[in-house]
Parts: sequence; structure tokens; C-alpha cells
Amino acid sequence: MQPLRRILHAGVVFSVLACLPLQGSAQQTYEVSIRDYKFEPSMVQIRVGDAVRWTNNEKRTSHSVFFTGAASLESDRLFPGESWQRVFDKPGTYSYTCGPHPEMAGKIVVTE
Repeated sequence: MQPLRRILHAGVVFSVLACLPLQGSAQQTYEVSIRDYKFEPSMVQIRVGDAVRWTNNEKRTSHSVFFTGAASLESDRLFPGESWQRVFDKPGTYSYTCGPHPEMAGKIVVTE
């Protein structure tokens, strides 16, 4: 291939690649602290593909993250200093409580 032709070919390939969406681009992770028998913040708004990480910042108490309704799912017990994370792949509103302390409540709102 001639040098000029090689340069033009490389330019076309680069132009096509530059127009493609990035695959596997980093999604955002949001933090929720469990402290004083509360989820802080109690409501988080995220986008599809984002993750939420709950960290137990209590000194002596274990908690869980328990999703109610159709999205029913419960984390293992989180002891002080432990975390649990979930990626949300569908839009919607996800309400949750603490399994052993149902008076603790939170909500994740997932948009596209």
C-alpha cells in the first residue's frame, strides 16, 4: 500500500471509530451510608447501569438491604464496616427496608 493511501485509510478508520459509542464506559457508583438506624441518603436517583453501594457505619449492629415488591431481593447481613452493592439495569422505583429493622426505609429511582 502506498504511503498516502495508508494515511488516508488510517484516517477513515479513525473517523469511524471516533463515531462509535464507547462500550463498557464506566458507570457511576452511588454511596448510601447506614448509620443511626437510617439509610443516608434515603432516596437516590440514578441512571440505568449505575450501582449503589450500602455501607454499614454502625458500631455494633448488623443490617441488610431488603427490596420489597416485585423486585424482592435481600442482601446478606452487613456487619459494621461491611458493604453490599447492586447494579440497576432497568428503570423504575425500587423501595427497600432493612430486613431486621423494617422501620428503616429507602428508595432508589432509576431513569434511562
